[in-house]
Amino acid sequence: MSVLDSVVLQTPSLVTLLGTVVFLLLLYLLSCSSQEQGKDPPGPRPLPLLGNLLLLDLSRPYNGLFELSKKYGSVFTVHFGPKKVVVLAGYKTVKQALVNHAEEFEDRDIIPIFQDLTKGHGIMFANGDSWREMRGFALTTLRDFGMGKKMSEEKIIEECGNLIEVFEKHEGKAFDTTWPLHHAVSNIMAVILHGNRFEYTDPQFKGLVDRTYETYSLLGTASIQLYNTFPWTGSWLGNWRRIMKLADINKEVIKEVISSQKETLNPQMCRGFVDSFLTRQQNLEESGSVASFYHDDNIVSSVANLFAAGTINTGTMLRWGLLLMAKYPHIQDQVQKEISNVIGSRQVLVEDRKNLPYTDAVIHETQRLANIVPMSLPHVTSRDVTFQGYLIKKGTSVIPLLTSVLQDESEWESPHIFNPAHFLDDQGKFVKRDAFIPFSAGRRACPGEGLARMELFLFFTSLLQHFRFSPPPGVTEDDLDLTPAVGLILNPSPHQLCAVRHL
Repeated sequence: MSVLDSVVLQTPSLVTLLGTVVFLLLLYLLSCSSQEQGKDPPGPRPLPLLGNLLLLDLSRPYNGLFELSKKYGSVFTVHFGPKKVVVLAGYKTVKQALVNHAEEFEDRDIIPIFQDLTKGHGIMFANGDSWREMRGFALTTLRDFGMGKKMSEEKIIEECGNLIEVFEKHEGKAFDTTWPLHHAVSNIMAVILHGNRFEYTDPQFKGLVDRTYETYSLLGTASIQLYNTFPWTGSWLGNWRRIMKLADINKEVIKEVISSQKETLNPQMCRGFVDSFLTRQQNLEESGSVASFYHDDNIVSSVANLFAAGTINTGTMLRWGLLLMAKYPHIQDQVQKEISNVIGSRQVLVEDRKNLPYTDAVIHETQRLANIVPMSLPHVTSRDVTFQGYLIKKGTSVIPLLTSVLQDESEWESPHIFNPAHFLDDQGKFVKRDAFIPFSAGRRACPGEGLARMELFLFFTSLLQHFRFSPPPGVTEDDLDLTPAVGLILNPSPHQLCAVRHL
């Protein structure tokens, strides 16, 4: 597919074209003047209209930005078309911005595709009082329903059993791990959101997961990056139209599920997040409150946000984990030896983590190397801020380049190699690393981090306890490709694995 994704360009009038060129040249000159005064962070000189797009691979812009950081430093300016963006690179800089200057950098830059999808509602792509209320309500409610607690552990362990059964049905033959893993982790979020799990073959559930996965893959394509730079191209882009169609179908499915739950709602026995939201909405309506954030658009967008984040991120990380075990069998050997010595054949529990330091290190190193959200999600400054000697004005788009944190050469001994020793001391004990922030940091850090950590540990150890993972017949470990597929979330490239019963 071409970068333009079959864009059909309109031919503007000569007057309009000349006026646009003059306007962009003025912006360009003003930008150059500002940099000469030393106010803006440095960066490559932009071209009129295109900015610095020619320096970047739009399907993998994080690679180009990482290279630019080596030339221009940890705070630099890059232009996506006419839009100026400040990039933050390296652990110390990203932490300083998102944690030490949390208030100035907390807002989300709701770029065109996110605005199209949510209209500023929900949790992930919202700002202001609505975002604060929804995020606070989500954190409180999710904790109430066991997110990261014993209740969640029991549900995950139950789902581990269902997932193992699915893997066993392949009888050691090669298969794509994508859907069973995504369906398994989706069910954990489904229980927290709705109070019940779904069969992997349930058409409504399967369709919701499949469409969510496809949407996140399309969001990272070059044509959508182009759309975010030049929104007027939207209606001509096939990927944009496809995303809108997928999102509309998912919204209707979510509305149907919410409507069904509303009919059986018992405020005294809330089944999950949706029931809690509906109860709060009902109470506010009965009290005559009109200035409320608890409306239908917010519940639909919040459910969609939480379901997507809880499905795609964790499922993707588990896919990377199994692929890396097949790629590096000697590391898989050590993981399985430790699990066998410590756990044996009994069910793995969260409390076992402290006694499985090597396995824990492998899980952390998988998250670090996989780097599934390399540019985080874009922020925007809420007010003027002087940062590391540079003036970043209110409303400036900011990219915390997480790939530069997880591969920071000043923080990691071998940043580009899969090396579990990054998280082990000389005695083989697990050690935390400050630069390990795969869930981002500050006020926009992933609200489901605790649940994700629990899922990764229980699913990964349970699968390694029961199966030996290897490439398909005729494929060697060297043939397994670690190049990520294009997407907003970096999935492994398409592949199959064999899961042979281990115990």
